[in-house]
Amino acid sequence: MKQRRALGALFALLAVGFAGIAFAAAYGARNAGAGWVIALAAVALAVWLASMAYRALR
Repeated sequence: MKQRRALGALFALLAVGFAGIAFAAAYGARNAGAGWVIALAAVALAVWLASMAYRALR
């Protein structure tokens, strides 16, 4: 049970990190297409990791 909580915390931390990357990429992208692609990919990874964290901490 302890490992599951630690894994959930790790996934939550990674999700927050990817959300920060998505924000920074979107903020810096302005009119560059590559920045928006990175932001979209980071959002997708953040959502995926957040769902895994939710399942592990539930």
